[in-house]
Amino acid sequence: MALKIRLARGGSKKRPYYSVVVADARAPRDGRFIEKIGTYDPRQPKDSENRVKIDAEKAAEWVRKGAQPTDRVARFLSQIEVDGKPVVAWTHGNNPKKAEPGKKAQERAKEREEKAAAAAEAAAAPAEEAPAEEAPAEEAAAEEAASE
Repeated sequence: MALKIRLARGGSKKRPYYSVVVADARAPRDGRFIEKIGTYDPRQPKDSENRVKIDAEKAAEWVRKGAQPTDRVARFLSQIEVDGKPVVAWTHGNNPKKAEPGKKAQERAKEREEKAAAAAEAAAAPAEEAPAEEAPAEEAAAEEAASE
């Protein structure tokens, strides 16, 4: 049986309150659980003692038995110490490189920048020659108007 230490939601609408429970991984989130080992109230200030209350000994015992904490619960358990060690060694769960575009997208962006730079150079060069070319066109238009 795969065991999880996870949050079970309680409280009413817009007023969340969670119980930290040990449950079978196949059980529903708010359904059957084996043991309740703590609570989490996200509405409390972050520095409040009442925000997270977990029985450290019970949590350490379940981790030794093989229960896997979810990311959020692992973060809580890493801040609790039993016998001078954190219950769980939690590593940062977010991937900072996830938001960066992939290799092909970076190549396409680089090609777009090169094309834009080339177009800017091309637009700058003919702009200097353009007045010289426009003058004969204006003269031709003036000659046609004069001949009519």
